[in-house]
Amino acid sequence: MTALTLYPAIDLKNGQCVRLLHGRMEKATVYNEDPADQARQFADAGFDWIHIVDLDGAFAGRSRNADAVAAILGATGVKSQLGGGIRDMAAVERWLGLGLTRVILGTAAVRDPAFVAEAARAFPGGVAVGVDARDGRVKTDGWDGDTGHTPAEIAKRYEDQGVAAIVFTDISRDGALTGVNVEATAALADAVAIPVIASGGVASVDDIAALAGAGEGIDGAIIGRALYDGRIDPAEAVKAAQP
Repeated sequence: MTALTLYPAIDLKNGQCVRLLHGRMEKATVYNEDPADQARQFADAGFDWIHIVDLDGAFAGRSRNADAVAAILGATGVKSQLGGGIRDMAAVERWLGLGLTRVILGTAAVRDPAFVAEAARAFPGGVAVGVDARDGRVKTDGWDGDTGHTPAEIAKRYEDQGVAAIVFTDISRDGALTGVNVEATAALADAVAIPVIASGGVASVDDIAALAGAGEGIDGAIIGRALYDGRIDPAEAVKAAQP
C-alpha cells in the first residue's frame, strides 16, 4: 500500500463551483457560488492540494474563469493544479507565475506533444498531462472530441519528458458516484513510469483505500461530488490515503 495525495476538486462554470454528471455541461449542479470560500473550506479540512478545472475554458480553448482561479489562489496557501483551456506556453507561464503549483495539459497533450514536452522541460514539476477517457478512448475539447487513442498511447508519449503526473479521468464515472475505476487506473500506472492521479467516480473511503492498495504507480486521487454531498469525511479520507 502506498500513500496517496488527495485532491479535492473545484470545477468552475460561469465563475461558480459546480459538479458535472458524466462530463456534460448541461448537467451541472452548483455547490458554491464563491470558489474562494470553497477553497478555504478544503484547506481548513486538512487537504494539502486543490484540483481546479476551468470547464468553460476547456470548451473555449482559453481561460474563461481567470478571476475565480485567481481568487482561489489568493484564498489559501495550499498547493494547486489547474486544467482547462491551457494550450500555449504563454498560458503556462502566466498561470505558474500567478502561483499555481502545476498546470494540466489535456487537449494540447493530444494535438501538440512538442509543446507539452517543451513546457515540462521549462517548468520542472510544473506540468501534468490530463488523459480523459470514455470506453477506453481518449477525449479532448471538453470531452466532446474523440481521438481514437487509448490512455496508454497518449501517456507513453511523455515518458522521460519531465511530466510530473498523468491525471487520468474515467469520464463515464465522473460525478456519478459509481466508484472509481481502479482496474483501468492501475493498468495505466503499470504501462508508464509517470505517476498517475485517479479521477472520476470516487464515492467512498473504500475507493481511496482501493487505489492506495492497487500499486506503486498510483500517486493520488481527485475527489469531487462525494465531498460536496458529505459521503466522504475529509479526516477519514486522509487516513485512508496513508499506508
